[in-house]
Amino acid sequence: MQTHLPTVVTRNPLAILLLVLASIAVVLITEDSNQRAAALVQKLGAIAENRLHLYDLTKAVLDAESGQRGYLLTGQEEYLVPYTAALKSIDVAFAQLDAAYGREPRSAELLKKLHSLTETKLSELAIPVKMQKEGRRQTGREFTLSGIGQEYMDAIRTTGAELLQVETHRLQSSQNAVSDILLFSRLGVALLTVVSLMLVLLNMRHNQAFKAQQELHQRAMRLEQERLRTEVARATAQLVELNQHLQTAREDERHRIARDLHDELGALLTAAKLDVARIRSRLGGTAPEAQERLQHLVETLNAGIVMKRRIIEDLWPSALKDLGLVATLEILGREFSKSAGIAVHCTLEPVQLTTNAQLVAYRLVQEATTNIAKYARASNVWLCLASGNGQVEVSVRDDGTGFDTGQVGNKAHGLLGMRFRVEAEAGVFELVSSPGQGTLLRARLPESGATSA
Repeated sequence: MQTHLPTVVTRNPLAILLLVLASIAVVLITEDSNQRAAALVQKLGAIAENRLHLYDLTKAVLDAESGQRGYLLTGQEEYLVPYTAALKSIDVAFAQLDAAYGREPRSAELLKKLHSLTETKLSELAIPVKMQKEGRRQTGREFTLSGIGQEYMDAIRTTGAELLQVETHRLQSSQNAVSDILLFSRLGVALLTVVSLMLVLLNMRHNQAFKAQQELHQRAMRLEQERLRTEVARATAQLVELNQHLQTAREDERHRIARDLHDELGALLTAAKLDVARIRSRLGGTAPEAQERLQHLVETLNAGIVMKRRIIEDLWPSALKDLGLVATLEILGREFSKSAGIAVHCTLEPVQLTTNAQLVAYRLVQEATTNIAKYARASNVWLCLASGNGQVEVSVRDDGTGFDTGQVGNKAHGLLGMRFRVEAEAGVFELVSSPGQGTLLRARLPESGATSA
């Protein structure tokens, strides 16, 4: 049964876009508010400076009047110093006010009136000073005491107050504008904060859904992996069982063929030898040429019997049942050394193995020696059989050319057959080799209760 993986929730790009737009809007509103606030602060500073100029103008007029009266009363020239300084201050104040109010109709009109009143007042102050300098001191004093200049001074104060009122109105308007800007900024920031919070909550909800989908996906993946592991384990078990069945069937077939060869072919060869013996006895000493042919026939029959025995032993080692594993391996090593011309060093101890495990150990050594004869180009072979810690270890080592075990590939059917045979008996197969260092084949099989001598 196949597990269907859930559809993974992807991240919503619209929420991220809205969050980015909200952030940009906050930056823009904040920047606009800062610029407008900075402009208003600069304007408020200019208004404050203009109020100071108006104050300086009024003060300078009063200072000029005080200096003029001191000069008229004492006749001393030092009183004209503050008078002259006040006149310069008045010019400076008017220059600042003209620059500030030149483009504002209401303020410019009042400033023009203030100019006129101030010039008239200054003219009124200058006449007694001129009379005093011309020696008409009494006349200048009487002109001053007449109170003519008081009207102009009051008019200057009134006009200055009106101009200050205009400045006060402008100040209040600027303050209201600052309040509006701050209110707009607060509302904008509050609105964008709410939007941001909504987007954050939406993103958190989406993330929770995304996390839930991920967990569901991971759970489905684990279930799928578990199912695949179960399938692989089942298929592997079936393959191991099939391989064990094939190996058993193969050994059974070999046993059957060996038995047939022993019974049928053995009987035929034995009968042939008996017939030859009867013919030789009947011929006696006659027909020497026939006797020679019969002798050659006997030798041929004997060679056939030897070959039959060797084939039978290769197919099914009868010595394994009759003599035990140790003796069978000694015979195998001796015959291999004789046929291949390679020295075989045996270290064999009696061990406890089942019949099937004994056959596996024998086939392992048989396959290993066959491969050594074909490929290893070895001079010595070490064959060992020992037991310990509940296991039986059988190993075949040579001093041949060796090979790279990582390059064996799937074509080494003999090695795969060894591994499957060993693992089918709950054993462990090990192959150790490297170029120029020889090869070691080793198998560890579990001990049984019967001793194999």
